[in-house]
Amino acid sequence: MIFRFSPNPATRRDRVLHRLFSILPGLASWTILLGMIGLAVGKPRLAAALVIAFNLYWLLRLLFMTIFLVLSYLRLSLEQDTDWIERVHGLDRLDLYLTTLRRGAAGRSLRGRLSHWLHLRELHTVRAQEPLPPSDAIVHLVIIPLMKESRHILAPGLASLARQTFPPKRILVVLAVEERASEAIKADVLELQRRYHAVFLDMLVVVHPDGLPGEARVKGANATYAAKTAAAHLAERGIRVKDVVASCFDADTVVDSQYVACLTYRFLTCPERTRASFQPIPVYHNNIWDVPSFARILDIGSSFFQLIEATDPERLVTFSSHSMSFAALVEIGYWPVDMISDDSAIFWKAFIRFDGRYRVVPLPITVSMDVTAAESWWKTIGHVYRQKRRWAWGVENFPIVMRAFTTSRAIPLSARLRHGFKLFETNVSWATWGFLLTVIGWLPALLVGREFSDSVLYYSAPRITATIFSLASVSLATTIILSLSLLPKRPVRWLSLTRIGHALEWLLIPVISTFFSALPALDAQTRLMLGGSLEFRVSEKGRRRGTRWRAPVDVDGGAAYAVDELELAGEERRGS
Repeated sequence: MIFRFSPNPATRRDRVLHRLFSILPGLASWTILLGMIGLAVGKPRLAAALVIAFNLYWLLRLLFMTIFLVLSYLRLSLEQDTDWIERVHGLDRLDLYLTTLRRGAAGRSLRGRLSHWLHLRELHTVRAQEPLPPSDAIVHLVIIPLMKESRHILAPGLASLARQTFPPKRILVVLAVEERASEAIKADVLELQRRYHAVFLDMLVVVHPDGLPGEARVKGANATYAAKTAAAHLAERGIRVKDVVASCFDADTVVDSQYVACLTYRFLTCPERTRASFQPIPVYHNNIWDVPSFARILDIGSSFFQLIEATDPERLVTFSSHSMSFAALVEIGYWPVDMISDDSAIFWKAFIRFDGRYRVVPLPITVSMDVTAAESWWKTIGHVYRQKRRWAWGVENFPIVMRAFTTSRAIPLSARLRHGFKLFETNVSWATWGFLLTVIGWLPALLVGREFSDSVLYYSAPRITATIFSLASVSLATTIILSLSLLPKRPVRWLSLTRIGHALEWLLIPVISTFFSALPALDAQTRLMLGGSLEFRVSEKGRRRGTRWRAPVDVDGGAAYAVDELELAGEERRGS
């Protein structure tokens, strides 16, 4: 019997299990937070000891993550100049390609020689596999769900797809528009289709009807409807689903000119390629110079988290813009149509459907998106908070995944324990660590009684904590350096001192992480625990052109952005 991946289980037993597992993350988070507050008031010695133990654990985790962050960054920079389309073509004549590569290491930079060595080692593994399909048989399907995003947001991403080193004529682009979108948005989409129709294999505009049975108003429902339409279109052209790589991109996603070639190479060389998703590193550079510091720091932190996760493919989960075999997508029944967290849910749905024989392959290349922003600082606060709460609503996967794990015997027990624990621990730490480090950890010293104030622990605890945070500054310094190295080219209007300001912004990370990461996560878990829900809301995106903010305006009851000419939008994005 195929497991139904949905937050609305059909049987009474599944509903009971689902409700139980929905309560656990929020219950654990609130127990930790309220329990520590209670201990700080009633048992300050025990609370201080626990705070010190937690701080030591946090320091070890922080140093561990910093090491892997650096390793992942080095791996990413190693392939910065890689000609991925050359590698794709080399797979078609593998023996000759290997011979050529063995002679070609001389004269390269150290980075080039390391990349060359890793490439050779990988190809020897590929050579032992079954014959690879010809690269010219591979077709890419790119689905872009749309609701409020105008031409100003969408055009640069389409331009980046048109500039791929991989032949654009083997890329099918589907603009998936919600029926309830404004007429201005639909007009923008049709104009873009007219301009790009001849550039790609085809460009389809698919209007997703509102209110279909069993669907919620979520992006996954729109993407699924578009994917089904694309499947019929590909079948009419005689293109096999096993030769198609499907990507689901946010409307603001801009890809490197080598992105599709890199994805094609990883897809062709991946063992069991129809049992894998492919995850690039998301960076938020499109408008990074135009947003408040707290929004910038949060999204750079998200990129760093994905860099760290990329070092552990066994536990990596899809996030934001990602790709997968279209054959696998069709087999599992596409994205969930009644869940907000479609980008992570698609991994769990495939993992359960294929009895644990499914994984995520990290791509050593980035995709760039917008930092959530609005025309004012205060409005940006609200938009950022709601976006992070929506991301944290990924906790809705936990009860579904655990319900499947308790009933499945085909998925290995070790995999169920490993993934189940990580999913639980990640959500609980997300909601608690910020509060423990910035607020609750200092309560034992603030709420002291005479008995505790006369103890050795009272005088030792602040010194121990200060030492721990001093050691943690090594990680902070590393983070600052990496964040500055990842920033895009500075626009002319910004002074060189801006980079110094960006470095100093990281000193605000304790406050930012508490109010814009831990609090939204606790909010989401509490809603799930109490049986509430969350409405899918499209994050507002805005950019400056010159010194003028491109703010949302109301058009026919919907939201749209002031539109620049297509060519100007593309040039502005290239300048970033």
